[in-house]
Amino acid sequence: MRIGILGATGAVGQQVMVSLVEQDIKVDELRLMASHRSVGREFEFRGETLKVIEAKEDSFDGLDVVIGAAGGKSSKYFAPFIKKAGAVLIDNSSAFRLDDDVPLVIPEINGEDAKKNNGIIANPNCSTIIAFMALYGINKKSKLTKMVASTYQAVSGAGVAGVSELENQVKALIDGKEIETNTFAHQIAYNCIPGIGAFLEDGYTDEEMKMQNEGRKIMHLPNLDVTCTCVRVPVIRSHSVSISFATEEPLTIEEVREAVASSKGVKLVDDGANNVYPMPLSTSNNDIIEVGRIREDKVIGGYSLFCSGDQIRKGAASNTVAIIKCL
Repeated sequence: MRIGILGATGAVGQQVMVSLVEQDIKVDELRLMASHRSVGREFEFRGETLKVIEAKEDSFDGLDVVIGAAGGKSSKYFAPFIKKAGAVLIDNSSAFRLDDDVPLVIPEINGEDAKKNNGIIANPNCSTIIAFMALYGINKKSKLTKMVASTYQAVSGAGVAGVSELENQVKALIDGKEIETNTFAHQIAYNCIPGIGAFLEDGYTDEEMKMQNEGRKIMHLPNLDVTCTCVRVPVIRSHSVSISFATEEPLTIEEVREAVASSKGVKLVDDGANNVYPMPLSTSNNDIIEVGRIREDKVIGGYSLFCSGDQIRKGAASNTVAIIKCL
């Protein structure tokens, strides 16, 4: 198994290296690729020192799998060269997610779809992964029909720059200095920003529409209706999602809880009376999606829950590596 990481020096690329070891993927060769600015940087992998090479059109020869962690523009440019080299691109960007001939895969839910690829497999949006990991066990009991979701997305979703901006702003406020805002549209320290992605004509953002459009494809539910509001919150790591949803056939709350508890990759954390519920802190740096606050929804006639998960791991790198196992 010869694997390449396109965008190896970023947060997701680095986590991919960790996930390859954690998931015990046999790797005969690991090729680290990035832009010319990172050429020569060294990283340890299973006791071996690897140097980063520049990603070029001929950098993929001899590889079996290339994990894309460098953004949509890079993935679109290099995809033809990756396919020409005979490798499969497993891409983390949004570049190919809604293409009809590209499977969009969460292994626990639709891992078989990965085998129907034409040289490219897409990794879903991080919030989409976290939300539907919480829901897929319930969907097995009774199909989802509609969802109302609000995301609470950590600053690391905007990369290293997002983390630095929050940390620098908090320090500046404590020290009584002026804050600088570059990565986000507004101050993120001690604030919430209800706008992630580009705003569309109907008032939603493209980030918000991913929950419906990607969810339909992953779950094989073409008529699933979703309304979503995405909010950036001053949390370093792990996204959370509040979800109210309805199903075709009514379920008891116990059936919903049992469906969550029996889902692979999911942990039921639901004892509100004792202040036990999912939180970003408890899900950071692991691959488990925590689900709790399960209750009847008194408005849409369904159920409500709250879930949290590490968007760099299960929301990106770990899910991507798990797709390799599907192949």
